[in-house]
Amino acid sequence: MSFRSEYLRYDELTSTLRAWAEKHPSFVRLQSLGQSPEGRELWMLTLGPEPERLRPAAWIDGNMHAVEVCGSSVALAIAEDVIALHAGAETVRDLPKHVCDRLRETLFYVLPRMCPDGAEAVLREGRYVRSNARDRRPHAPVPRWKWSDVDGDGLSFSMRQPSPHGDFVEAKERPGVMLPRRLEDEGPFYKVFPEGHIEHWDGHRIPDPHYLSDNDVDLNRNFPHSWAPEPEQTGAGQFPGSEPESRAVIDWATAHTNIYAWLNLHTFGGLFIRPLGHAPDSKMDPMDLAIYKQVEAWGQTYTGYPMVSGYHEFLYEPDKPLHGDLSDYAYLQRGALAYVTELWDLFARLGIERKKPFVDHYSHVTRDELLRFAAWDAEHNKGRVFRPWKKATHPQLGEVEIGGVDGRVGLWNPPLEVIAEICERHSQMFLRVAAMAPAVRVRVGATRDLGGDVREVEVFVENEGYLPTYVLGSAKKKLPFDVRLFAEAECEGCALVSSPRVEVGHLEGWGKGVGTNGFGTRSDGNTTTRRVVFVVKGKGRLRVVAKGLRVGVVGISVAVG
Repeated sequence: MSFRSEYLRYDELTSTLRAWAEKHPSFVRLQSLGQSPEGRELWMLTLGPEPERLRPAAWIDGNMHAVEVCGSSVALAIAEDVIALHAGAETVRDLPKHVCDRLRETLFYVLPRMCPDGAEAVLREGRYVRSNARDRRPHAPVPRWKWSDVDGDGLSFSMRQPSPHGDFVEAKERPGVMLPRRLEDEGPFYKVFPEGHIEHWDGHRIPDPHYLSDNDVDLNRNFPHSWAPEPEQTGAGQFPGSEPESRAVIDWATAHTNIYAWLNLHTFGGLFIRPLGHAPDSKMDPMDLAIYKQVEAWGQTYTGYPMVSGYHEFLYEPDKPLHGDLSDYAYLQRGALAYVTELWDLFARLGIERKKPFVDHYSHVTRDELLRFAAWDAEHNKGRVFRPWKKATHPQLGEVEIGGVDGRVGLWNPPLEVIAEICERHSQMFLRVAAMAPAVRVRVGATRDLGGDVREVEVFVENEGYLPTYVLGSAKKKLPFDVRLFAEAECEGCALVSSPRVEVGHLEGWGKGVGTNGFGTRSDGNTTTRRVVFVVKGKGRLRVVAKGLRVGVVGISVAVG
């Protein structure tokens, strides 16, 4: 089964990853970051020869929200393109050869499914799960909804029940499609609930459905930066990294300071969400913002998606930033060029005019837009979303009808027929982002005889990459780990007279993002290069390496004397 045409179950995804690792052991490493509570591995691919050799790395994760399984497909597609580059392909995705050469020098860490338990529940049962289908919270004995299969078909969608004070009506134009009730509607009217049962049912009170009623943590609220507890932040978990899945990601990122780019794959919406999530752009490092503008330009070119600020256009409540989300953690705490991709441009497919802020697309949905969605589902999605209503007897509510929306293919994720196209376009884009990596080189300059068998060796440490060696301006100022470069020398057969270690500091990259040059044509000075000198006595070989926590170790060896 291909991830470009189907959404893979856990066993199918595992088989795909194992096949790649077995076929390409020299540059594909498969390992588990840990196990889920249900015993599924958190599989991660490391792509590149000598995976333990520290060098710049791009991180990709998908499916941290269980229903958003297309993220796994795109993560796998990017991985497959990188594997092709290492397996002999000269180029992929219309990239120039020199860009592909840069990608071969980059490590890729790919976690295609952060929530294997939750995704399995969604693909198996059709139910909505935010991250994982578990709930370890202590609950007072008050009524709450729990998803379950009421009619015995193995699936869990929705239930409707006639009610004079119901807030939904059935569309006359599209039988079976439920629309918000208007003043002018004559009925019949319905209440619509999740398919399931009411825990602590008292025979009277029907609780409000809630997306976290029976799964406790939203992983995208469980990361350390700006974490806030319940009830200040819904879905936060007991403490930052309280979940095995988020803790595994935090542990890996903490140990790998070389991660410079971070792609967090979600669905749906058809847009990119960039930092800042907690403050306006006026508070953002201006060079960081310019680099994100370059990413935005590629996004528009290759996917057609807009890029928006998390703070300006993706707050569910005005002036109330989200806490504990992964992209803010990756950007602000790990110093990575991090952003969210909301795959699947459903709004654009339906011809819905772009709303500002963009987040209003999810909450300000008109009846006309719902009817357009139903028509599109019937004509272009084989009717996968809107299921027919069937009569059933509910053990608590009595006579109901079961059916409604199956969001797996067409709502939460794109139709199967367009997965391949989405994979291709987003790989085209992200491989360009990955090619922005800093690229440190060491070269030897002039050697000057100082007399008495003593020589001065000139060495240049240079950055040929788009990004500076510290990656982002905000990272240079705020990271808890030291991002400076150092040059270190050692002799074989000769002796060092000077200090073996010299601070290089920071090297700029040649890229400046978008919107920083104006109408002028002026370059910076030689900020991408630093000259250092070592003094050597005798004959032998001098080896010089440049090293830094973000760029790894590169070196050169030269004969002296």
